[in-house]
Parts: sequence; C-alpha cells; structure tokens
Amino acid sequence: MTTTYPFSAIVGMDGLRLALLLNAVSPAVGGVLVRGEKGTAKSTAVRAIASLLPEVDVVAGCRFSCDPAAPDPSCPDGPHAPDTGEARPARMVELPVGASEDRLVGALDIERALSDGVKAFEPGLLADAHRGVLYVDEVNLLHDHLIDLLLDAAAMGASYVEREGVSVRHAARFLLVGTMNPEEGELRPQLLDRFGLTVEVAASRDTDERVEVVRRRLAYDEDPEGFAARWAADEDALRERIAAARALLPGVRLGDRALRQIAAVCAGFEVDGMRADIVTARTATALAAWAGRADVRTEDVRGAALLALPHRRRRAPFDAPGLDEDKLDEILRRFEEEDPEPDPDPGPEGPDDGPDGSGPEGPGGADDPGGRPEGGAGDGAREQAPPAAPEPEPSVPDQRTAEHEPAGGGTEGDGGTGGGAAGGERAAVGAAEPFRTRRLDVPGLGEGAAGRRSRARTAHGRTTGARRPRGALSALHLTATVRAAAPHQRARGRRGPGLLVRRDDLREAVREGREGNLVLFVVDASGSMAARKRMSAIKGAVLSLLLDAYQRRDKVGLITFRGADAELALPPTSSVDAAAVRLERLPTGGRTPLAAGLLKARDVLRVERLRDPSRRPLLVVVTDGRATEARRSGGATPVERAGRAARMLAGDGIASVVVDCESGPVRLGLAGALARELRGTPVTLDELRADSVTALVRDVRTVSTSRRAA
Repeated sequence: MTTTYPFSAIVGMDGLRLALLLNAVSPAVGGVLVRGEKGTAKSTAVRAIASLLPEVDVVAGCRFSCDPAAPDPSCPDGPHAPDTGEARPARMVELPVGASEDRLVGALDIERALSDGVKAFEPGLLADAHRGVLYVDEVNLLHDHLIDLLLDAAAMGASYVEREGVSVRHAARFLLVGTMNPEEGELRPQLLDRFGLTVEVAASRDTDERVEVVRRRLAYDEDPEGFAARWAADEDALRERIAAARALLPGVRLGDRALRQIAAVCAGFEVDGMRADIVTARTATALAAWAGRADVRTEDVRGAALLALPHRRRRAPFDAPGLDEDKLDEILRRFEEEDPEPDPDPGPEGPDDGPDGSGPEGPGGADDPGGRPEGGAGDGAREQAPPAAPEPEPSVPDQRTAEHEPAGGGTEGDGGTGGGAAGGERAAVGAAEPFRTRRLDVPGLGEGAAGRRSRARTAHGRTTGARRPRGALSALHLTATVRAAAPHQRARGRRGPGLLVRRDDLREAVREGREGNLVLFVVDASGSMAARKRMSAIKGAVLSLLLDAYQRRDKVGLITFRGADAELALPPTSSVDAAAVRLERLPTGGRTPLAAGLLKARDVLRVERLRDPSRRPLLVVVTDGRATEARRSGGATPVERAGRAARMLAGDGIASVVVDCESGPVRLGLAGALARELRGTPVTLDELRADSVTALVRDVRTVSTSRRAA
C-alpha cells in the first residue's frame, strides 16, 4: 500500500490548504477547484487531505456506504438490518479524464435484464465516493456531459440512473475537488459557478521555500513510511481539529449583520445569481468553526469572499478569474460606516492562525524554513486569504495611439520595403469589439471529441440507427434487439410469454451529435493588412471566431505570416485564452509570404493528424489575398507559390474558410481566388456576422472530389 504524502508537510500553498480544510469541515461548501500551472503539487495536496478525514461508520456489505445510524431508505442494497455497522477510513476516489458515463454513475446489466429478467445494477464512482473525496484531475478536459452529471450529484447529494425503464437512486455526498491547468483550456462559466471555492496556485519564487520543498520531497521519496512517521503527530492534531470544527459547526451563529455583509459584497461585485451568497455564507460559517468561534465575524466574511467569489467574477470567456481585494475592503469599510456595531473581541485564535493554530512565526514558518515543525502542522504562512493571482499579462497599447505610429510598411501594394520579419514593423493594435459569428462546420460525419461544431457519431445525441456492440454494451437499442431476436424464438424453444434473447441479438444505438474540431487560424500580419488601419477590425473578427471556438469546445492554433516567413504563434491547444493573448500582441508590417503561411499550416496539420487522428481540422485563413515576397531568380511568382500551396492543402482534403479582409471601393478579388484554390469557402467580414442579412454561408462545403467519391 502506497504511503500518502502528509498534508501537514506541504510547504506553502496556504489558500489551497485552507480551502481543502474548510471543505473537510463542511462538505456543504461545495468543493474546491484548484487552478494552477503544472508541477505545483495540486494532486499531492488533494490526495493528502483524504487521510485527514475522520473514519466513517458504514453498513457492513453495503456497496453505497450507508450510515448505520441513518441508512438511506432508497438504498438499492437496502433495507438494512440494525447493528450491522463497521468503521472504515474515508475513501479517496479518482475520476479519470477518459471515464465513461457508466463508470461515473453506474451501469445497468442489460444482458441480465433481458436474458434473466433481473434488474441488476453495478454502482459507479459516485457510489464509491459517498461520504469520502471525489477527485477529478484535469477537470477542464472532462467531457461536458460528465461534468454536468458530476456537479448535479454534488449539488443534490444523490445520483439518479434511468435506463430502459429501470430507475435507481442512491445517496452521493462527497467532497468534490477538481484540479486544472488553465493553459490546457478553461471551464465554461456555468460550470465554474458550480464549484464552491476556487484557489490559484503557483510555484513559490522564494529560494528558501523552494529549497524546503525539494528537501522534503527527496526525504519522502527515499523513505515514505519513515517520513510519514515523523509527521504523524501533526497529522493527528489536524484530524482532531477537523473533528472539533465539525462538531462546533452546527452551533455557529450566522447573524443578520454577517448576512448583510455577505449580500453587500456579492452585490458590490455584481455576481450572477444567488449561489455566490449561499456559498460565501457557508464558507464564512466553516471559517468561524475552524477558528473555534461560535459567531461569524467580518474577517470570516472577507476570507470567505476571497475563496468563493473570484471564479464568479468572470464576466466574459477571456476574462481571467480574480478578485480586487482593495474593492472588497472598500465595500466592507462602507458597510462598517453604515452599521458601526463592533464585533466581539477576538478569541485566542485569530484570523492569522494557520491550520494548526500557529501564527506566521510558529514552528515550520518563516523562522524555521529548513526544519520539521515540532508542534504544528502548518508551514507558518497566513491561512486567512489565498495567495494573489499571477500578475496579468501586459496590456495592449491603446488602439488610437498604435494606429497613428509612423508607418514603415510601405504601400499596400508591396506590403513594405523591408524583406525581413521586422521590416516595417508596427506596434500591435487592440482588437475591435467581438461579435457573434455564424457556425462554420467541417463537412461529413466525424467521430472526434464531443463538442458543438460539426456533425459526428457520439455517445449522446439523437438516435440514428443501430449496430452490433463494439465491446461492452452501453446504449441498448431495444427495438433493434427485439427485431433481431424475434425470428429465432421458435428455434430456441420458446414456450412462455418471455422473449429469449442471446448475446448475438443485442444491438447498440448509433447516435449523432456534435464534435469539437481543430480550428487552425492562419492570419496575415503583413503591411498590406495594416496600411488602411484594418488590423483592429481583423483582430476583432478573429477574436470573435476564437470566442465561437471556446463555446464549441474546439482546439485552436495560430499561425501568422509577415516579413520573410511564417511563425507558429500558438501550437494547437485547448486554451483559447492563450490564443487571444497572442492575437492581441500581434504586430504588423513587412511583406506578405502567403505561401509560407499555408505551407506552415500544412505541416502543423500533418503532425496533429498523427497525434489526434479523430479530431478533424478546419483551416481559417484571414487575409486580403495579396502575396508579396522576394522573388527568386527564374522562379515562380509569390502568387503562383501561394496557389501551389493552396492546392496541396486542398489535395489533403482540408476543409477551409477564407475570411476576405480586402476593403475599399476597388477590390482585386485575390482572397476569393485563394478560396477557389483551397476548394474552400470565401467569407467577407460582414458575412461572418451571425446577424448580417447578407450572410450566405452557413457550412463549409468544400472537400476534394476524390474524398467525396470515397
């Protein structure tokens, strides 16, 4: 059995440790979402908290962990006989990213139901996690329908399974913890709101703290059992404090004044709905119980807001979660002026206490960075507020200023006199206001990851047919199964009213839904695009397409071309936020190596086809169609090289859209010619808008002739 890294031995990460402890005290808080860069021990902390939870009494033999003192009356394994309880540690259950719906909620044994006439149910991970911890690593990569099921169960405290006329309901109350790396993609705002608390974690920049992290980890890897034994006393102290806080929690008073403070804070930050108020109230109550107090105070409200509101302040998909602490203090200060009633004197354990009650100068804290705490479980850091979020990205220069900087890119015809990438470079301009775009689909029927863009065979969606099962049967097509079994009833000796069904008769449903695609943007950043100050509108259009990709759960990549070559500005990723940041910082100027941009796209798509063959690509080329680069002696012209590259992409069967950025009264139609070479769809900026009356394009209709014939 693997020895878990002790929770009390974790260095720093004060906000994460506090959030986990508060959920251990009060599971009604609603779990915690841990956001942070790779390698920050998110998983280590989550796995460690499970060992601190008190043992649970369960009914012996019950697969659903019923409490013998109050068994679930609807438990599928019930009714339970009295005096059958036994104690066991709280479970730590992990949900893999690739788990199926049946693995999460449980599965009905369809074969036994049809052949034996029994309603057999196999519990899933939700049943295993009841009264324990359910941990979802990389929760942002989990399929949306699984997240919905997971959060519904967490909110209701029960799991419901409805399959082929059989209904099963069982209790499912657990501490839900999800971890994610924002670089790999964000959760939808609706799902963010379902997590009670959120914490941002990052590696410490303090040398002494980093040294201590390495020292402890090496000691643990060398002798896990011995390392855990050295921290056993601190772990026991934390267990006792969690148990004491749980016992105190029902008696904590959340007065009207504290409720009004919570309402003022939530209203001041303009959070949507009422879930934020409820979670903040529960968190403040848990904070008071953790500190050993019977009343909720202002410091509890402040600490709860710092944990419960940052992810609910996200106003748009590309907004970074966060909370302005100065504004929070100002709201609380104004409330104090309007309602000057003082709080009671602080008790012996103030808001600066760590998880073990020790302050910042306590054992294992700043004064003892290299040694093992002798009397406390914390690392001596403040526990009241989570660490500040990472500093925001540098702001983009103001559009009005950028557009009036000296132009060095030459005329629109030649795209600038400089031959290099920096020739005629202009400062980046901000993007125009994004708009809702029309859906651009990849033609055909795919089988990629679940999403909201192109048609695909999926596990969820409308039923379009039936087939023999491929592996374990998960979605029975009852009509097709009966139809397959009916002709053989006499040969099988059927005498009664029942239907004799064999394995070969079983048919599974074929369903059609939507998939996510790889949307690869190839953006012209040359001087010809900036000469008429069009780059702001163009960036706004690409940003709008990025928003659409975010909502449709696509992967995105970004290639830019300018000067002498093309650059992969962002390798294909699920983080649409990262693409938006790169786009905002994109400078312009120089010549227009259109062929280089298209060839770079072909290389990227070839590699991605090997990595993820089921995810179909959609190429979006944003250009005015001009091609101006240094002409090789005796070679093809830039336009001819671009046409050759476009035909190669068309031969690969890549679905494409060309966003025509040409403007002015006289247009050359070069982008339209490029679209014909790509066998793609040309779309003007106006036609890209979903509310445009001139929009004529809804689907991408281009694939190679050979591919259509196949």
